[in-house]
Amino acid sequence: MINRDQIISWANEALEGTDRFVVDILIKNRDTILVFLDADTSVNIDDCVLVSRAIEGKLDRDEQDFELRVSSAGADQPFNMLRQYRKNIGRSLEITCNDESIVTGKLLEVDEQSITIESFVQKKQHKMKKEEAGDKLSLALSDIKESKVIISFH
Repeated sequence: MINRDQIISWANEALEGTDRFVVDILIKNRDTILVFLDADTSVNIDDCVLVSRAIEGKLDRDEQDFELRVSSAGADQPFNMLRQYRKNIGRSLEITCNDESIVTGKLLEVDEQSITIESFVQKKQHKMKKEEAGDKLSLALSDIKESKVIISFH
């Protein structure tokens, strides 16, 4: 049986000493392994190959056949780690809070418990206060259900 924690460990070993990191690992249908990478700079195909070979070298296809896909975390994927917030300071985010309110704004600051954004117009008002566009808003990470970068094509 494929062990998720072991896959994470092997991937992290392969990335040691780089600014790349594992964002998520999904195992589907007990034999499909999806590994998502990110970096403080950028992820390229060589990074994906490195991690793929490291994992394949540890698994035995004779024991259990598997499909392995290693890729960069897509720009449309929600953040899974504090490190992803830090690398995106200065970018625009769409944040869905636990109460289902949606806040958009420019990410200004990140600490271990919260983020600070300069708010844009909200799709639904955040429960904590009614802010105007341009206001600074601090959100506890524990109040955030999902955060994504707003992709701009300007």
